[in-house]
Amino acid sequence: MTKPQPVSGSHPDSQPRHFRKSLLAWYDLHRRDLPWRESRDPYRVWLSEIMLQQTRVAAVIAHYQEFLRRFPTVEKLAAAREASVLAAWSGLGYYRRARMLHAAAKVVVREHDGNFPATEEGLRELPGVGRYTAAAIASIAFGKPTAVVDGNVERVLQRVSGERLAGEELWAAANALLDGKRPGDFNQAMMELGAVVCTPRAPTCLTCPVIGMCATRGELAAGAKAAPQKKREIHYALDLREGDVFLVQRARDTSLMPGMWELPELAGAEELAGRQQILPARFTRRRNVKVLGRGWGLGPLFTLRHSITVTDYRVRVWRNPAPPGVEGKWVPRERLERTALTGLARKILRRAEIIGRD
Repeated sequence: MTKPQPVSGSHPDSQPRHFRKSLLAWYDLHRRDLPWRESRDPYRVWLSEIMLQQTRVAAVIAHYQEFLRRFPTVEKLAAAREASVLAAWSGLGYYRRARMLHAAAKVVVREHDGNFPATEEGLRELPGVGRYTAAAIASIAFGKPTAVVDGNVERVLQRVSGERLAGEELWAAANALLDGKRPGDFNQAMMELGAVVCTPRAPTCLTCPVIGMCATRGELAAGAKAAPQKKREIHYALDLREGDVFLVQRARDTSLMPGMWELPELAGAEELAGRQQILPARFTRRRNVKVLGRGWGLGPLFTLRHSITVTDYRVRVWRNPAPPGVEGKWVPRERLERTALTGLARKILRRAEIIGRD
């Protein structure tokens, strides 16, 4: 069988044209119904692109809708307190994105009268907006003929070309394929193809609209192996007082989630086992009495898993007072949803049924 020729700018014009036509026809029929595709409003496009950085689509949808409910316009976002923005962001992780989002909203309102710059160059001047995000907003919201390269697009381009393209080669290949009449749709179609068909593992090549123009059909030689996950066990105290929860704030100069609120961390299991209290399975919450449905006992209340970048945590939660000398505050249950919690703290409080689930 003759090996399909890769698509690149060096091939006859008919092949890139056929690639564009086939891909866009597939996208028009099969694209996922995602809330940020309902509008080309630059604010909504920008918000979705920032949220989708390093986060799965399924995890973003509910946060995106709730964030828009709280901050429906860039003016509302710019006027909000940082703590309110972080609270709305809680659960998405990488909180620097939320701070940059807030800072960029202020720039748009203060320096651009609430209007987003319409060019890639202008967008890149906003805090937190890099090359990819600027190209995505410019093409989707403003129809500018500029290609995007994210992880999905990179994978598609490498498999189609049969080469391990990198850096400027990737951007050049993406721009060579770009459909100038529908740049926003084309960019989304490339990302969609990589997300649902040309997946990292077990791509469904038989459903691919451009399989006849693909040099590898999903079989590109393996590159460097991903770094192995590190494993770590950590312990937290769930300290309750009539429904209030004792929380501590991360230092504002720390590199990870500065200023966010979390449960106090405890010592190792050996020390905990020596001083763990036997507590009743019921406790009274402010304005609400609830049975947890599980006894506190002498062991941890529950254990859960949590991953951050390359570290896989086993998290043990104890019904225990905070360690002596730890500074924090008691937060009423009804205020927890509006508090800038770390993603792990929110996960723990949901598991304990102290706050509701999404």
